Amino acid sequence: MPALSILDLATIHPGEKPKEAFNRSVELAQTAEKLGYERIWYAEHHNMKSIASSAPAVLISHIGAKTEKIRLGAGGVMLPNHSPLTIAEQFGTLAELYPGRIDLGLGRAPGTDMNTLRALRREPNNAERFPQDVQELQGYLNDDTHIPGVNATPGQGTEVPLYILGSSLFGAQLAAALGLPYAFASHFAPTHLEQAINVYREKFQPSEQLAEPYVIAAVNVLASDTEEDAHEQLEITKRNRVRMMAGRGREISDEQLELLMHSPQGQQILEMIQFRAVGTGAQAKDYLLRFANMVQADELMLSSLATSTERTLRNYELIAEQMINN
Repeated sequence: MPALSILDLATIHPGEKPKEAFNRSVELAQTAEKLGYERIWYAEHHNMKSIASSAPAVLISHIGAKTEKIRLGAGGVMLPNHSPLTIAEQFGTLAELYPGRIDLGLGRAPGTDMNTLRALRREPNNAERFPQDVQELQGYLNDDTHIPGVNATPGQGTEVPLYILGSSLFGAQLAAALGLPYAFASHFAPTHLEQAINVYREKFQPSEQLAEPYVIAAVNVLASDTEEDAHEQLEITKRNRVRMMAGRGREISDEQLELLMHSPQGQQILEMIQFRAVGTGAQAKDYLLRFANMVQADELMLSSLATSTERTLRNYELIAEQMINN
């Protein structure tokens, strides 16, 4: 049975303020902790009206103060947007505040568009230094600084565990070379999942952090008390996704949405969530076990497709009943 964790996007629903998303994130974390989930991660996104997790370290600290034992982390910090020293200090602070509970997942993408990248005062070629920046960051956290005389305070000696995030062979090869756990973003970028994980396992080199390969695979979930309700929610979610991603902020009529749903663009958007467990708790369990076996995942990172706070919590309760507390 793979370990189960949760990816929380801190979603801002129409007409809401970010505070309401944060309140939901607290409730979700407290529920997940009671249910026995391994960890919750928050991803760095910028200039997205529907996602409130633009500052993962701040959000993690808030959630940490409201929970007791569940692991919390970034899934991930987009390292090209920051200096390694800054991230070491932020997550070193978290490790001192919540010892033994903090993870640091690292991504190479900017997590935003080129215009916003300029607003962040970053350059596109910063991503080319990602392997070196990961090692520099690791040095700050492991008391082995790569820049003589420069240390992370807090951070030095905390040994916050690092995870490489990815959706291509690049991340798989880097995680393998550095001997770090690898998390694949198959909840929205499914194309290279099996190939990337195979490359990671084949090329893995043991490290001080990790003796054997460790794979986290992300997957969408929508469990409900009835199969019918789960599929009704899924159809609403599909339409909302196409409306948001294809519309790019424009108002779209129902007629236009219908055309988009069946267009190549709409189908491409829906293909992003092709890995999904939908149905009753038992049906979701069956799918998740088959998915985990397909890629030999050590851990599944679940992303909810449910349409409300109450249904999201019920979704995770049903899965926990089948796979954690059964």
